[in-house]
Amino acid sequence: MDLKPNYYKNQVAINVLAGSIENAKEIYQAAHGHVVVGLLTKNYSNDYLAIKDMKKYQSVVNNAISVGLGAGDPNQSTMVSRVSKALQPQHINQVFTGVGRCRAMLDENETVINGLVSPSGEVGFVNIATGPLSSQKTATKVPVETAIALLQDMGGTSFKFFPMKGLAYEDEYKAVAEACAANEFDLEPTGGIDLDNFEKILQIAMTAGVKRVIPHVYSSIIDKKTGLTRIADVRKLYTIMEKIVK
Repeated sequence: MDLKPNYYKNQVAINVLAGSIENAKEIYQAAHGHVVVGLLTKNYSNDYLAIKDMKKYQSVVNNAISVGLGAGDPNQSTMVSRVSKALQPQHINQVFTGVGRCRAMLDENETVINGLVSPSGEVGFVNIATGPLSSQKTATKVPVETAIALLQDMGGTSFKFFPMKGLAYEDEYKAVAEACAANEFDLEPTGGIDLDNFEKILQIAMTAGVKRVIPHVYSSIIDKKTGLTRIADVRKLYTIMEKIVK
C-alpha cells in the first residue's frame, strides 16, 4: 500500500471531502492524483464502521485518503489515531497534542501527520492548545519555530493552520509560511478557503519557499443539495495549482 502521497514529488496537493465513494474516485481523477480525500471520523459512531467504510475509499484512490477529525474537533483525536493504525492512510489530521501518540501507533514514518495550531492574534506566534483538555484552557502562544520543533520531536510532518477564515490572518499566515520554509516543514492552510482566495493562499506559501503545501478546501466547493464535492471546482483548483507550481 502506498503511504507516501503524490504531493511529496509534486509540491502541492489539495485536501477535499468526498460525499461518496464515486465522488472520491472522480475527485482523484480530476486532481490527477494531487489530492488526499478527506474522511471524517466524526461521521461514524464507532471505529469498526469507520474502518470498514474508509477501506472502500482507499481502494479507489490508491490510499490517498486523509483521516480527519471533523471541524478540528479535539474529542476525535484518539479515534483518529485508532482508525489510522488500522488503515495506514497517506494523510492524518491531528490536534497538536495527539501527534506523538498517533505516530507511535502507526509505527512508520511515511504517513503525513499534521498538528493543528491556531492563529494567536500575534504575528510569529501560534496557539498550540488544541487538544481535548488544553483547548478548554487559556490559549498557549508559542513562537512558530518552537511549535514546529515540538511537532518534529513528536513525529509530525506539517502544520495545519486552522481556522484561517480565508485571509483574515494573512500576516500571521505569512510568518507561519516563512517559518515552515526555513525549517523544511510542510504547511496545510485550512478554513475559509474557496475558489476566490485559493490562488493567493497557495502563492503566499510557495513564495515563502514552503516545500510541500496541502490547502484544505472543504465546504466552499460542496454542493449543498447533494453533499458531494463539485468535480468542476476540483478541476479549477487543479488548474490554479498547475499555474503556480511550475
